Amino acid sequence: AALLTLTRKRGAASYAQTLQNIPETQVTTLENGLRVASEESNQPTCTVGLWIEAGSRYEDKRTNGSGFFVEHMAFKGTKKRLGSAFEKEVESLGAHLNGYTSREQTAFYIKALSKDMPKVVELLSDLVQNCALEDSQIEKERGIILQELKEMDSNLTDVTFDYLHATAYQGTALAQTVEGTTENIKRLTRADLATYVDTHFKAPRMVLAAAGGISHRELVDAAKQHFTGAPFSYKGDSVPPLAHCRFTGSEIRARDDGLPLAHIALAVEGPGWADPDNVVLNVANAIIGRYDRTFGGGKNQSSRLAALSVEHNLCHSFEPFNTSYSDTGLFGFHFVSDPLSIDDMMFCAQGEWMRLCTSTTESEVTRAKNYLRNAMVAQLDGTTRVCETIGSNLLHYGRRIPLEEWDARISAVDASMVRDVCSKYIYDKCPAIAAVGPIEQLLDYNRIRSSMYWIRL
Repeated sequence: AALLTLTRKRGAASYAQTLQNIPETQVTTLENGLRVASEESNQPTCTVGLWIEAGSRYEDKRTNGSGFFVEHMAFKGTKKRLGSAFEKEVESLGAHLNGYTSREQTAFYIKALSKDMPKVVELLSDLVQNCALEDSQIEKERGIILQELKEMDSNLTDVTFDYLHATAYQGTALAQTVEGTTENIKRLTRADLATYVDTHFKAPRMVLAAAGGISHRELVDAAKQHFTGAPFSYKGDSVPPLAHCRFTGSEIRARDDGLPLAHIALAVEGPGWADPDNVVLNVANAIIGRYDRTFGGGKNQSSRLAALSVEHNLCHSFEPFNTSYSDTGLFGFHFVSDPLSIDDMMFCAQGEWMRLCTSTTESEVTRAKNYLRNAMVAQLDGTTRVCETIGSNLLHYGRRIPLEEWDARISAVDASMVRDVCSKYIYDKCPAIAAVGPIEQLLDYNRIRSSMYWIRL
């Protein structure tokens, strides 16, 4: 017993020490508005990246897909490094270059040896400041992107979530896909892409983030040296504030009986990034849990919905989600099931939502909080994940939120808070629904809406 107690104490102390020993995130704002943020460690490598407040939400119907197109073009040469010279120079460092575009942000980052940090900063500045956008490369990438769009249509999970955004935020910028439409990709010109870069790639909209064996002072010096060109000397912000994307309770059904499985997503409107309710909703999602037929545990899993799924063969997989944007979000669940199991799975999943609102227990909350703590500490695994956390945090919250603060927020959640917050967002609310595949058995929208509350005496 004494040995077990000692082991438990050592584990608890190790977790607490992990949170306390995380290096401080240093942030410096340059005169042009560029924020430079870094976390120093003893790693022999570093990850340096640019996180930019730009994405498909900043596009209109005609230009939707511009950001995704620019991301492709960014790696295809600059005015200083034509053709494949940019990629070759990255490879000569033994470095790894990557990037992505989402609805509200764009990122470019390079993982390299710590000693090459100044060179990496220069490469990133060249990438966003001097993107060549050669006509021949544009036509080549146009064909590649069109092929990607065809391949994306076969990923029914992504298709379902695009439909979910389209119905939940219909008529607004968030309804658009990140990749854009096939028609747009075919007609976007060099002038469209150049306008997108000139409009959005401004210093006040950027965060230069770094993690690993680097010095913050040297990072700032490199940023001052290289981020001084035309886009970075601009101190204002020509992009108007984002219009609020109003949530609409509605549905999209894309029935195709030739597909073997049905993909269903159901969501209510969730809070934006900075809302403290997000922590409670993440605890609620951890209570629901996630399931896939490849998981072990069977019906002995701690997730009640997972145990029901195994016992009654309800689905192939399910996963809750809490997708946040600057001023709104989607809180819901997605499942994949056989055509004849849709009704039963939807009934059980909505029943779990109602249980969260009315009868969440403290033991469930304790388990869920431990799950979130584990996921939180996993963010420390590697310089790339740390760098992405820094960049995203500064865009979303204006600061890097320490893990100790996240841990305190998680610890403050109790069963009463979960019931109250879930009732606020779920109970008697009109959901958005997206369904793809053999979905004949999916009940009428009004029937699903009627399961968003319980008649209580």
